[in-house]
Amino acid sequence: MLTNRQLFLAHQAQTTNFPLMLEIASADGVYLTAPDGKKYLDFISGISVSSLGHGNQAVKDAIKNQVDNYMHLMVYGEFVQEPTALLAAKLTSYLPSNLDCVYFVNSGAEATDGALKLAKRVTKKSKIIACKNAYHGSTHAALSLNSNEYYTQPFRPLLPNVHFIEFNNIESLNIIDKDTACVIIETIQGEAGYIVPTVEFLIALQAKCNEFCALLIFDEIQAGIGKTGKMFAFEHWGIIPDVLLLGKALGAGMPIGAFVTSKKLMHVFTDNPILGHITTFGGHAVIAAGALAGLNELERLDLIIKIPAKEALIREQLKHPKIKEIRGKGLMLAAQLSNFDETLKLCQLCMSDGLIIDWFLYADNCIRLVPPFIIKNEELEKGIAIILKNLEKI
Repeated sequence: MLTNRQLFLAHQAQTTNFPLMLEIASADGVYLTAPDGKKYLDFISGISVSSLGHGNQAVKDAIKNQVDNYMHLMVYGEFVQEPTALLAAKLTSYLPSNLDCVYFVNSGAEATDGALKLAKRVTKKSKIIACKNAYHGSTHAALSLNSNEYYTQPFRPLLPNVHFIEFNNIESLNIIDKDTACVIIETIQGEAGYIVPTVEFLIALQAKCNEFCALLIFDEIQAGIGKTGKMFAFEHWGIIPDVLLLGKALGAGMPIGAFVTSKKLMHVFTDNPILGHITTFGGHAVIAAGALAGLNELERLDLIIKIPAKEALIREQLKHPKIKEIRGKGLMLAAQLSNFDETLKLCQLCMSDGLIIDWFLYADNCIRLVPPFIIKNEELEKGIAIILKNLEKI
């Protein structure tokens, strides 16, 4: 009989020639456990997903209860499903009044695709502007927003009329003009190594979008749902987008994405043509039940307000000559080393010592630090000690 590892390699699609091959039997709180019983402290939360940690009981109960009621009934937007309606209402209750209508999809990349369609339909224009070194997903449309030829060239032709600005470079905004349908930007650049915007850049960006009637789309697929110490990262700067993209942590461990805008703008999908955007499984009741429970748990446990103190602990204790800089905000941090060789070796050594960290697509000289919100100070200190110990070996 083949082992799980053999089955994984033989029949599951691979995305690299060197998968981590870490087999996990269970997960609870901030730990993953291998079949041999070895525990791994999770400092990446499944790449910014499991903010509540693993196995939150309220989330599991909500999922199980909904499974007993019903699962899939109908394609998106036709039947009234209580968990989905309640989730939409809960989500918009946190948001400004112009973000009062939610379209649920299956992933952040699909949210990106839907938002681009919305911008073209609303503005009747086709020019799309994204940022260099941005990452909005790997589907065909989302990949078109990627400025890195290494990732895009093998799949061309992609969407036409996509142009790029430089993050935090106000002069580069001059490319925005009367033909621009939208500008899509991560509020904190993710795979570039958690680059935080300046408020001056965001103010200038919004002014340009307003001048030329282009939609401003904020991608908070990574930064949203509390990671920066506020429910949404844009709250730190007071710049409100026309469209907001969410995913990852929104599902509390379940697969979900969403794009949020005003009821007026979203209404363009209802006619000319009807079904202007459609998804079979978006807003799935079981996933919505888990996501709703996750938002309720964030409130009940009062987790977001505790994040700045945990950020401060990391910044104070994670100090070493090999760490050039720590970037980011809240529990969304990147520690910069000198090169990828150092990063790779550190990740490998830390995994051997029971700590999971990783690196970034466009900043492979940085390690990603995105632990679950529920992590205790002593667990943060334990992980930091493992990193510091292994920095001495690279």
